[in-house]
Amino acid sequence: MKPTGFLKRSLPLLLAGSVAGCAVGPDYLQPAAPQAALTPTPLPAQTLAAGGVAQVFEPGADIAGDWWRLYHSPELDALIAQALARNPSLQAAQATLLQAEENQRADLGTLMPSLSAGFKAQRGQNSMDSTAGSGFAATKPLPAYTLYNASLSVSYALDIWGGARRGLESVAAQTQYQRYELEAAYLTLTANIVTAAIQEASLRAQIDATNQVIGDERQQLGILQNQLSLGGVAQASVLQQQAALAASEAALPPLQAALAQARNQLAGFAGVVPGDFHAADFTLDSLHLPVTLPVSVPSAIVAQRPDIQAASAQLHEASANVGVADAQMLPQISLTADIGHEAVSTGDLFMPQTLLWSLVAGVTQPIFEGGQLSAKRKAALAALRASGAQYQATVIGAFQNVADALSALQYDAMTLNAADAAAAAAAQSLAVTQAQYRLGGQPLSAVLIAQTNYQNAAIAQVKASAARLADTAALYQALGGGWWHRKDVAASCCGVIP
Repeated sequence: MKPTGFLKRSLPLLLAGSVAGCAVGPDYLQPAAPQAALTPTPLPAQTLAAGGVAQVFEPGADIAGDWWRLYHSPELDALIAQALARNPSLQAAQATLLQAEENQRADLGTLMPSLSAGFKAQRGQNSMDSTAGSGFAATKPLPAYTLYNASLSVSYALDIWGGARRGLESVAAQTQYQRYELEAAYLTLTANIVTAAIQEASLRAQIDATNQVIGDERQQLGILQNQLSLGGVAQASVLQQQAALAASEAALPPLQAALAQARNQLAGFAGVVPGDFHAADFTLDSLHLPVTLPVSVPSAIVAQRPDIQAASAQLHEASANVGVADAQMLPQISLTADIGHEAVSTGDLFMPQTLLWSLVAGVTQPIFEGGQLSAKRKAALAALRASGAQYQATVIGAFQNVADALSALQYDAMTLNAADAAAAAAAQSLAVTQAQYRLGGQPLSAVLIAQTNYQNAAIAQVKASAARLADTAALYQALGGGWWHRKDVAASCCGVIP
């Protein structure tokens, strides 16, 4: 499956490559996609059911351009809409693409003839001595005169080796690179917002769990202090409970600091300073886990990932630059034509007898350039090899991202099941231990241990639930995020090379 939008947006560059096929240098062909499986072991039909939900893998399923709506969070949708409209990094990427398109538009003229028109009026007077050579020496100063000239000049450099076409091919590849960099910026921004929102929700849940434990420990401390006043417990028991309460309270500020940082990060993504950020709070209950997950085939991943397509554009540019270097070592042919009229009065300016013209054809062959042209060609070949290696590294990294996300989702379900069981057992253990302690069947140290276990289990449960949400977002990002269905980025201004 290759996205339709990708084909439409790549068509100008493909046409550029086909037109340059008769030019010197290599013709670009994007490397074939890997055919290996995405994961070392076969992917199951679905994950384990955790929290009452099993995520189903759907091979070959398409990806929505607004995939984050699958979390069914109006607060998340509103924040991403604000970020897409106001994020300065995104605006910079959009302006950079516009700059590349306008540069490409300007360079399209290199294959066209250059035409210029001119008009000149010259006032002058010849010296008396200038007539001596003709045998008719002037006896008085010659009259001043005005000379009018109107001309039209045409120049054209014949691109017989395709060097100019390869240059335009390189510029078109640069534009495509900036386009995919913009798509990558969109994808990264939206994925980062989803991840940061999940992180905020996780931190709020961890703070709630910690506050619940603190409340229980304060209640327990109050009971012990009453018992101490009645002589029912030793001072050591009160001190132990105070230490446990202080430890739980000490765990709260780092969580609160992390929450504040998460909110500030969301403000930055939204394109505002933290003081002006007033988005709704995110909680785990407000984020719903997507149940059906797409799994793209390898060839589709190559087409869908903007970073792979950006690396492909850089490889294309490097390939075209080799052709440019080859053409510079060959003869260059240029044609220049000038036609115009020259007269001493404007009334006679366009008469047949005032016509003048010239036609010049020139050939330039580099003979000795101090090794510059040869070195530039070798440098272009080295750049081509480097771009090829970088492309392969990008593809490998992309497939690693997909494999990591798929594996994480399977283990997330296992982790959440274990965390749910541990939290339930810890809560039951704490309740039983506290009841036995009140009856004198357990020492205070057992209660403290049970409280610590419950706090750790509750926080682990929250983290496991948040990890499942976050790794789902990581899968959508790894698969390309459905950018080919969005209309945020207009089609390229000029990708077709004449």
